[in-house]
Amino acid sequence: MVLEVKLYSGPEGRADRRFATFSDVSARSVREGELQQRHDELQRTYRRLAGAQEQLLQSEKMASIGQLAAGVAHEINNPIGYVHSNLGTLQEYTGALMALIEGYANALAADDPASARETIRGMRERLDFDFISGDLPQLLAESREGIERVTKIVQDLKDFSRVGRDEPMRPSDLERGLESTLNIVWNDLKYKVRIEKHYGTLPLVECHASEINQVLMNLLINAGQAIGERGTISLATGSEDDEAWITISDSGCGIPEEALQKIFDPFFTTKPIGRGTGLGLAICYSIVAKHHGRIEVSSRVGAGTTFRVVLPVRQPASVGVSDAPAATPEG
Repeated sequence: MVLEVKLYSGPEGRADRRFATFSDVSARSVREGELQQRHDELQRTYRRLAGAQEQLLQSEKMASIGQLAAGVAHEINNPIGYVHSNLGTLQEYTGALMALIEGYANALAADDPASARETIRGMRERLDFDFISGDLPQLLAESREGIERVTKIVQDLKDFSRVGRDEPMRPSDLERGLESTLNIVWNDLKYKVRIEKHYGTLPLVECHASEINQVLMNLLINAGQAIGERGTISLATGSEDDEAWITISDSGCGIPEEALQKIFDPFFTTKPIGRGTGLGLAICYSIVAKHHGRIEVSSRVGAGTTFRVVLPVRQPASVGVSDAPAATPEG
């Protein structure tokens, strides 16, 4: 039994009156204990759900990279291939130049250096020095460009795959993120897509950049898959009223009206079996909602689809990430 004891005394001047009450609060104590237990269980469940959501987010991100792995490998192997070839040519050039330098050294060491002039001229012609001197700068420039290309792809992949679970949102360059993501998916798009860019002036936007890049990647992949033989993807950016936006428009097949209302539902997909999990747009929706933004979509069958991602420039100070309201898809 749990007793609650309360002591009372009379008003001023009547201090001689004192009394106590004894109440059995066992039932209330049990209810409070049960409420506390349920609260603790809810907290544990919330933490597990948050962890599961983060794992799902990361799994889908890795699945997207896996889907593009062959293309990314090609984008890396291509510059590595010609850098390797250029290094072989450079090795030959180095041998020829060293032989020519040795010829000059021998001529200078001779009693009459002028007598070796014809020998040196013959060596220059035989080693094709004029061609080497013209080709060498271009060869080195191509090799450097190839290495920089590989470095950029690797850095883009690193930025994209980074887990930012416990990191605060930071001011980020959305346009740079869009370009970085386009670089990752470009091998899947370049053979059938022409890119049009209409970039406005964007402020730095407070966000988890790697998560927003994942949204952009999913939208770019979807845009490419919506285009059959040849088509256009238009990218646009801008800002208005403390919000920044990015639109990704394709000239593809479009989305039927009856499917448009369901595209953000988990596991809903209009793609053939094996080409989509139905989680890509659902995760995009979740990420944008977490950032207190919204995704708007408009589409017409046979004419294409436009997705518009709108984000606040600064996150609300009084609302935590976990309290983010749900975004409302607009069609």
